[in-house]
Formats: sequence, structure tokens, C-alpha cells
Amino acid sequence: MKIDEDKAHYIVVTCIIVKNRKFLIVKRSASEKNFPNKWTVPGGKLEVKDYINREKDTSQHWYNVIENLIRREVEEEVGLKIKNLRYLTSLTFINSDGIPTLVISMFADYECGKVRLSKELSDYAWVSLEEAKHYDLIEGIYEELEMVDKILKGEKFVEWSKI
Repeated sequence: MKIDEDKAHYIVVTCIIVKNRKFLIVKRSASEKNFPNKWTVPGGKLEVKDYINREKDTSQHWYNVIENLIRREVEEEVGLKIKNLRYLTSLTFINSDGIPTLVISMFADYECGKVRLSKELSDYAWVSLEEAKHYDLIEGIYEELEMVDKILKGEKFVEWSKI
């Protein structure tokens, strides 16, 4: 099978977790290839194992792959369960390996659990939008937090933009 390099991407899903009007942010470890020591939100890459070993939902398809991926990643990275998962925005970048990466940003409510960090992470904080300004966030994450804050306040949903 020949892969069309113009169409091949890593797929990453991230999740802003909301608890008591605060957002969970996490610090990437110094050993991470992309964005070491930067603050972000939990997430991870889609892998074939995320669906291939489970029964198909139709004769040809697996549904809720992204939703199951982010639930698994949140539990693995920070030990939490989430609920009310919703789409926020998307972005692309070329990672340090030169591979195009599509990131699907979601947000969800905290359901239960106590934060337990995976080895890829070195710290965490529950922050308000104002408090988030004082962290060295990956570029664009603050604007995503602003988007979720507006949604939670019942304001009109807008696409991501640098304010």
C-alpha cells in the first residue's frame, strides 16, 4: 500500500477539562520532543489500536473513535474521567519529525477522579482564565480557554482567533 504523503497526518485530540469554572492545564516534561516544558491540556495521538480490536459499529465502520481516544488519554495522562464531551476547534502544525499533525480540540466536564500525572507530564494546575495568563502555555491554548469560558457564560460561539 502506498501512502499519499499529501494526505497523511498524525491525528491528535486534546481536551480542556472544566471543574468548578476552572480549567485543568498540565506541564509537558522536559524530555518531550514537541513543546517541552510548555503548559497545555491533556491529549494524545490516535493509534490504530484505538479501534481495530473492537467490534465495528456497522459492517465497515467504527464510531466514536475520537471520543474514546480522548477519554482514554485523559485517564492515562491525568487519571480523570470526563463527561459532556464537545468539539471546540481544530488546528494543524508540522511536528518536529516533519509529520503534519491535525489537532482536534475538545472540552468536557470533570466527572470524577484525582489527578495522577503520567511520565510525560511534570505538573498540573486548575486555573481560572485570568490565572492561565501567568503560565507558559503552548501558543493558542489561552485563546481556546477563552472560547470555552465564553461558551460556559452562554455567549455566542465563535471560531478560534488570536485576540
